[in-house]
Amino acid sequence: MQSTPPVGVTTAPEQTVLPGSSVHPSVGNETLCDVASVAAGRDISPSLYNLDLAPTKKEGRRWTSYSIFTLWANDVHSLGNYAFAIGLFSLGLGGWQILVALGIGAVLLFTLLTFSGFMGQKTGVPFPVMSRISFGIRGAQLASLVRGAVAIAWFGIQTYLASVVLRVMLVAMFPGLKDMDANSILGLSTLGWIAFVSLWIVQLVIVSFGMEMIRKYEAFAGPIILATMLAIAIWVFVEAGGAIQWSGIKGLEGGEMWRTIFAGGALWVSIYGTFVLNFCDFTRSSVSKKSIVRGNFWGIPINMLLFGAIVVIMAGGQYKINGKIIESPSDIVQSIPNTLFLVLACLALLILTIAVNLMANFVAPVYALTNLFPKHLNFRKAAWVSGTIGLVILPWNLYNNPLVIVYFLGGLGALLGPLFGVVMADYWLLRRGKVNILDLYTDHPSGTYFYKRGVNPRAIAAMVPAAVVAVLIAFVPALEAVAPFAWFFGAGIGALCYYVFADKKQQHTDVSGEPIAVVSNH
Repeated sequence: MQSTPPVGVTTAPEQTVLPGSSVHPSVGNETLCDVASVAAGRDISPSLYNLDLAPTKKEGRRWTSYSIFTLWANDVHSLGNYAFAIGLFSLGLGGWQILVALGIGAVLLFTLLTFSGFMGQKTGVPFPVMSRISFGIRGAQLASLVRGAVAIAWFGIQTYLASVVLRVMLVAMFPGLKDMDANSILGLSTLGWIAFVSLWIVQLVIVSFGMEMIRKYEAFAGPIILATMLAIAIWVFVEAGGAIQWSGIKGLEGGEMWRTIFAGGALWVSIYGTFVLNFCDFTRSSVSKKSIVRGNFWGIPINMLLFGAIVVIMAGGQYKINGKIIESPSDIVQSIPNTLFLVLACLALLILTIAVNLMANFVAPVYALTNLFPKHLNFRKAAWVSGTIGLVILPWNLYNNPLVIVYFLGGLGALLGPLFGVVMADYWLLRRGKVNILDLYTDHPSGTYFYKRGVNPRAIAAMVPAAVVAVLIAFVPALEAVAPFAWFFGAGIGALCYYVFADKKQQHTDVSGEPIAVVSNH
């Protein structure tokens, strides 16, 4: 047992309690690291440690199974996911086939996310720090920046998509605003800029209050989203006269049908290729492993099957109504004849998109930037930097350029599988969950994760061939048949290569991070 009391943060946001003294956060990171060094019995580097990157104390964590469930209640029902699942209907899959495809993906995701979540619950560290285990204290910048870059771009794009919904709502409420939606300033109308900037500010304000506010927002939004999507599905079902298009519209059979089903399940996992990497950003504050399992069980397989049922009713019902295939629930919302119901549905979609953006596209880049500049950035400052980048890239132009979406974002996305494979093989197969958490914050050459000048060349060597294969599978036309499985090829090859290249003679020790842990305010 440690005789030195741990570093901690009280529930009062303006006071940081360090071993033996009470110090305001404004004392600076250098002083914080000096005190943490005494508690750890080794040098804690200011370039690797601050209050946001520090491990969370096990006592006082707040993320319960309900907290985790509401993450999925929001994220699974995102407009992007509905567009993807409805796309399976366009490919020719019928109702039961879509449910099977989503079910296959859900089982795989439940397994992957549970193991990924356990890592965060045990160590209490965010993903940029977690990746130091495999890639080294400096090499981890590669992993976190790739994840963060993808998220920043999608944060901007999702905010733009939400602004489109807001514009529809505003015009429905105030028809006179339609004239403000006809011009173009850097690709957006005047009303478009007002809607985008308004949503941008709302999200930054929420994030400025930290992860605890995000947890509360997700808990608030989850039930609203589920109720709204169920209501829309029921409305479509009634409008369709109680009938839906249950069978596929292209009559797929045999091998082609099953290939499409498994491809759909694989793509469903690939969509969450970002989240399986940094799920520890959330589970680092989980109260127990059981809370992760329960939250994931109700939030992934059960919730995803409910999602699939809603998709089948929406797409199949709308097809029965007018013979057209919708692209997303927003298409249905725009056709609601009652202005009040249209406005309420738009508000629910806005609440949903903000919830998805906060968890999937904001947290990762915030931690990545904090990890890059721990001396200068905390969670709030990094949030504003991340959000500003998401604005200045003019994301609507990215979204409207298929080459950018496919080759830039798709190419970065193809790297996430290899990253996941390396991290998981290192943590579970080689280390068997044994981590010297204190050494994750020291840049001393004798540190466990210093490797060679802070970079683990074996991890890089494992990632490169896996990334090359994943990118080729994703983009070479001749490999189109296996393209949906690119994430799995990348993850599998990355894990296998790392297991082959790794030093299996190295002895691994389990050292708690409690001496330098902070009370969870996440």
